[in-house]
Amino acid sequence: MARDSQATKARILEAAFAEFAEYGVAGARIDRIAEAAGANKRMIYVYYGNKEQLFDQVIQRALEAGTESVPFDAEDLPRYAGAVFDHLTADPRLMRLVTWKRLERPEPTELETASYARKAAAVAAAQDSGRIDPALAPADVLTLVLALAQAWFHTAGGPDGDGEHRAAHRAAVIDAVARVTAPVRAAG
Repeated sequence: MARDSQATKARILEAAFAEFAEYGVAGARIDRIAEAAGANKRMIYVYYGNKEQLFDQVIQRALEAGTESVPFDAEDLPRYAGAVFDHLTADPRLMRLVTWKRLERPEPTELETASYARKAAAVAAAQDSGRIDPALAPADVLTLVLALAQAWFHTAGGPDGDGEHRAAHRAAVIDAVARVTAPVRAAG
């Protein structure tokens, strides 16, 4: 019976995602990842190199999945913030993984840097067209939008709980982003 290397790689990445989200890079164990993936430990090293390279691959995959499922729209930042909130609350392990990344590997990846630059340029264009208040620098607007979408994860209880509370948190995120980004209207 031939091995399916793509299926093995996918199982390894999913097991690594769970392990890194729970323990970070320093606390993660390749033995546990191999066991959870039903894979040979040696194959993890063959496919992904060392533990740090595997973590980088998991981060890359999570960023790509986020970009795919939450398209950026500088023309509607409140909707975007709500979609980011939804994406993160759908799997709270994502926010834990991001937190570990910030703690243990704070330098941005090339993908993160390029994505942020594209988004900031789109915000600048929306500011130039009068759709977003130009009082803040585009990078600051983007930082605030992302911070607001993630803020509930850093409070007591996080985004868990019943749907009513989650919906109220989501509405607060959307409202706050709308207020931060609303174009200033001339009094008339």
